[in-house]
Amino acid sequence: MKHSLTAYSAALAGVFMTAVASAPAAKAQQAAQPAIVNTPLSTNMTAAPTARPVAAPVSSDDDCGLFKTCSRTKIGLGKGDFIVRLSALGVLPEDRDSKLWLNGAAIPGRVKTTRQVMPELTFEYFFTDNLSVDLIAASSRHEVAAESTPLGHIDVGSAWVLPPTVTFAWHFRPHKRFNPYVGVGATLAWFHNVSPAGGAVQKLNVGVTGGPAANIGFDYQLVGNWFFNFDAKQMFMRMHAWANDRGQANGLPFIKAHDSLDPTVVAAGIEYRF
Repeated sequence: MKHSLTAYSAALAGVFMTAVASAPAAKAQQAAQPAIVNTPLSTNMTAAPTARPVAAPVSSDDDCGLFKTCSRTKIGLGKGDFIVRLSALGVLPEDRDSKLWLNGAAIPGRVKTTRQVMPELTFEYFFTDNLSVDLIAASSRHEVAAESTPLGHIDVGSAWVLPPTVTFAWHFRPHKRFNPYVGVGATLAWFHNVSPAGGAVQKLNVGVTGGPAANIGFDYQLVGNWFFNFDAKQMFMRMHAWANDRGQANGLPFIKAHDSLDPTVVAAGIEYRF
């Protein structure tokens, strides 16, 4: 019995020593094996879809609105441009020289014509970068009187005048924001809605007139195709008027007048290029 226990103990000791001796080798063998990386498998085994291209953002510089200046906006004015302008127009008759006749006899005195402010519409086209032609369309009402006559102050009446004026202008700085110009042309004036003042004047006639014109001004580009314009014209014309009829039996005086109106016309407004 004692011999059996001793043999059993010796056997256990041998197994323990064998395990201890083999442990470093096992660890070395485990370290030599490649590491296994746990990679999650995709649930969709098909090929990944190609990414959709993202559109490039549109530059705000290309957003050319009505009141914006963008990369496509033409700076200044030049060949082929067509302009429409709306202005406030001041008509200032000069009445430089007057002649009056009473029943056929010359008398002292002068004609006085009132000033007026009205809207004006202008159309302009550029033949070249420097040369343009413009046409103004406006109508203004003026009252006419004879002053310092032997009969004293005489209210003659009122009339509307339509003076379409064509001028050819030379622009000094094409394709620049600030572009001054000078021009020459002609005007032709029609008088309409003529009304006698009453009293000593029961009938009034005013003849068609016209003459040369010269102007000076500038355009300034504000934003996009919008411009500011200032223009001053000097027109040279004489007005011919008759009050009442010659040899009237009712005793009303026949008054004839010639007056150098020579109006200075000043305008400021906004224009748009097409």
